[in-house]
Order: sequence, then structure tokens, then C-alpha cells
Amino acid sequence: MTHEDLDVLAANAAFYRAFAARDLDAMEALWAHSPHVACTHPGWAALHGRDAVMASWRAILDGPDAPEISCSHESVIPGERMAVVLCVESLRGGSLAATNVFVREGSEWRIVHHHAGPIAPGRATGSGEDPPPFLN
Repeated sequence: MTHEDLDVLAANAAFYRAFAARDLDAMEALWAHSPHVACTHPGWAALHGRDAVMASWRAILDGPDAPEISCSHESVIPGERMAVVLCVESLRGGSLAATNVFVREGSEWRIVHHHAGPIAPGRATGSGEDPPPFLN
């Protein structure tokens, strides 16, 4: 694994720490400052634009039903100025497959797209085994 891959994984981990801690300031700092960001939360239509995406995170993180979440099984698809992280999100209700797309802004990796959707039981890792339901 390269130094760049580790940097992208660190940015991905920071995303899930902000999510789990309901830290809106940290979440806002992690997203690209481009108007061309997008997000598809499970069961939602795709959101386009930084304002719409950040409003969705504000509603989720400030809401009484913000999910407890952890991330596992991360893998990186590297690129020069863009990288993709595929991972499994574990919540009380099951597992979600997530794709997080990062772009370089200066020396930092920032999220430009997040998409998560449900995984059928037994398919969470691609090996036929689900990950543990809670990791933290």
C-alpha cells in the first residue's frame, strides 16, 4: 500500500469519525469545496451541490435518530488527483456498501461523492460472510 493510499484511508476514517461523533464542523471540513459534490444516502434521491449535501448531513447529524455507524473492509482504487474507497458500513439494521470518492484539494483529500446502499445478508464482504455488526 502506498503513502497516497494511506492518506486516502485516513481521510475516509476521518469521515466515519465525524459521522459517528455527529461532528458537523468536522464533516463540513472533509467535503470538497467544489459545487460539484454529490451524495446518495440510503433510500434518498441523489443530492447535487455542496449546499444540498451539507444540508443533508446537518439534518442527519442533528437528528435524534442519527445512526451509530462503523466502517470496515476498506479498499482503495487510487488515482493521481482522485481516489475511490469501497467499504462496508455497519449499522444496527445491517450492512451498507459504500463508495466514497475523494479529490485532491491542495495537499488534502476531500470527499466529492458518497453513496451507500443496503447489502443483502451474507453478501457484506463478497466472501459470503457478514462483518461483525459493531466494531466500536
